[in-house]
Amino acid sequence: MEGVLVPEIWIEFAKKTGIKELRLTTRDIPDYDVLMKRRLKILSENKLKLKDIQRVIAKIRPLPGARAFLDRLREERQVLILSDTFYEFAMPLIKQLGYPVLWCNWLEVNKKNEITGYRLRQPNGKEKAVRAIQSAGFKVSAAGDSYNDVLMLKAADKGIFFNPPPAIAKHFSQFKVVKDYKNLLNALI
Repeated sequence: MEGVLVPEIWIEFAKKTGIKELRLTTRDIPDYDVLMKRRLKILSENKLKLKDIQRVIAKIRPLPGARAFLDRLREERQVLILSDTFYEFAMPLIKQLGYPVLWCNWLEVNKKNEITGYRLRQPNGKEKAVRAIQSAGFKVSAAGDSYNDVLMLKAADKGIFFNPPPAIAKHFSQFKVVKDYKNLLNALI
């Protein structure tokens, strides 16, 4: 979802806080657990809470053309968004995107509104979701932009990169790369 349909939440939060290290995403660090532990440590050290991040999220808007792309795609196909974000972050953005189905993760938050951890829907959730959908008899086309999407793209019947960093696209050259919603729509259908 982030980087494809909406701006990266952590990058937007880094801009607001001035904490440069929060700009790192799965485009930079392939191991999601390493990335999240680093983020949680930074939040704790800076006494930043869930509500601080949610204030920034409230001002985020979908990328230009994202909503129209999703609406058009839903005319042709069933759409499921598989994301490594968290429900506590995503719901205002999902509303702006017309409430597509979202499968993501949860944050662990204490009574002081501090983010103390996170809970994955399941390990390798994107890949497992694709395989489960395929086991129900469906063909799956998938799009992503980063390291955390590679297993999903490999499992899908058709995997497409949407504006990935050049190094990731080069390393995983088996996937078609598209740079705009028109070409992404054509590639998916």
